[in-house]
Amino acid sequence: MGIVGAFDVHRRQLTFDYLDTVTGEVKRGRILPADREHLRQWLARFAGQDYVHFGLEGCTGWRYVAEELAAAGITAHLAEPADTAALRGKKRHAKTDKTDSQHLRVHLAAGDLPECWIPPGHVQEARAVVRLYKDLVDERGAWHQRIAATLFHQGVPVSASMSTASGRAAVAGMQLSPAGRQAAETALRQIDRLTSELDPLRRQLDMLSRRQPGCRALRATQYGIGPVTSVAIWAELGDVRRFGNSGDVVRHTGLDITVYSSDGKRSAGHLSRQGPQLLRWALYEAAKSAARSAAPDHDYYTATRDRRTGGLATLSVARKLARRCYHTLRELGEEALQPAA
Repeated sequence: MGIVGAFDVHRRQLTFDYLDTVTGEVKRGRILPADREHLRQWLARFAGQDYVHFGLEGCTGWRYVAEELAAAGITAHLAEPADTAALRGKKRHAKTDKTDSQHLRVHLAAGDLPECWIPPGHVQEARAVVRLYKDLVDERGAWHQRIAATLFHQGVPVSASMSTASGRAAVAGMQLSPAGRQAAETALRQIDRLTSELDPLRRQLDMLSRRQPGCRALRATQYGIGPVTSVAIWAELGDVRRFGNSGDVVRHTGLDITVYSSDGKRSAGHLSRQGPQLLRWALYEAAKSAARSAAPDHDYYTATRDRRTGGLATLSVARKLARRCYHTLRELGEEALQPAA
């Protein structure tokens, strides 16, 4: 057949293990340092061979390895980390880089390696931008919380949000200690800095969501999905045709309920949280719009809220949105993944 191998990816080195299926020879070693240039030079040994397959786990660093494999004409297989680890069974020996790469190579050769979808380059770029946006939003929110904590610690009531002009003006007249005022003013400067970074990013995502067919369809058909959430949902879901049905999409998001039951005893259900965190955040943010009276899911939301809680009602709407997004993108077919015009 050809070459079947695997990489264990780390910041300092790439540990490889590959099998020549014709001769039966197994070769192992390391590529130092772990960067594109040295990996590209190492892959040159497989030039001209028709059947070369390499596996690697979907952990930090997989992107450049998969891109270099594709550039060298080698088929890359991205393994799902949790499911791949489960194939080990009970721990019987020390876990090392060599055993990790061997483990991936053996299961790749056997054909039972649990694989992830490898997004095309423009989808990976969109993911990177929207994740950067989310990181900056989280950091700005943390500074808002720090201001509120400082004011509360010094016994000053918070009358308005620090994101409004009235709230900022109120800080100047508050009775704070010198250190407390320094902390509040420093936090406000950090919020301004982050806002200046967020504004152009939001415009960039808005432009992308208007020009990319999948994002545009989500914004047009799903109430509550806007410029940022449409890009996040589209980029994190990717090619929805790999899912068998909308239930698989809900499980992919991590919004499904898991329950442990044994011998008549049943624990309380909880979210699996196994999918992309950014995807759950985007669906939940979009589902919050169901609280508006004009939302198509408002009646469903209020009925669930009255029976349970507002948070659980929002989660229920988020699951419905995940199913609808699946059908919207699936109906577009190949067009859903096209780069922005």
